[in-house]
Amino acid sequence: MMTIVLLPGMDGTGTLYAPLHAALDGKCKLLILTYPLDQALGYAELEALVQTQLPQDEDYILLGESFSGPIAISIAATQPLRLKALILCATFASNPHPFLAASRYALPYLPTRLALLSVFSHLLLGRFSSKELRTQLADALVQVSPISLKARLYAVLSCDVTEKLKAIQVPVLYLQATRDRLVPASAHADIKRKLHEMETCKYDAPHFLLQTKADEVVNDILRFTSETKA
Repeated sequence: MMTIVLLPGMDGTGTLYAPLHAALDGKCKLLILTYPLDQALGYAELEALVQTQLPQDEDYILLGESFSGPIAISIAATQPLRLKALILCATFASNPHPFLAASRYALPYLPTRLALLSVFSHLLLGRFSSKELRTQLADALVQVSPISLKARLYAVLSCDVTEKLKAIQVPVLYLQATRDRLVPASAHADIKRKLHEMETCKYDAPHFLLQTKADEVVNDILRFTSETKA
């Protein structure tokens, strides 16, 4: 049975994947990593943390969702021995909104996590929003300290791992949400220019793709993993 190692979105709690776990229904082992809730860690520190938790005695597929895409790309570029494939979900290799780069200096003055909840809900869920999903998002965000969230936002606005894409040698699947209000289609296009053989699956979904279209996503992941093992 193949193991999928999931690197979570910006909250880093790993609590938002019940639909994905249910859709997999034991067909793949799902290992969800988490990030510290109260530390101001950037991409380099989080990548080092992830490296210590990767399987050492079994093959695995790395799935980087949203915020964690650059971490997954950086790790895949090091060509780990047991890594068999890379899945990128609604994510980017560099700041998806370059015009906002200068705003990173204003991050210390952002409102608290709960004040940002309505904004996050709009961007992550859009018209797919439901009371259940909003509650799950709120429960995840309340666990994370403002200093951690702001450090991760700063990391996104400063990141660029585009050149590392050229070092990736395993098959790559990109899961794209066509209703994504957070990560634009240009982020996928930027990655595709470096990874010409990357497969793309598109879904009529918001940024919270794994939460709203889990069954469709799992069908494509299982097909992809089957082809990877062939």
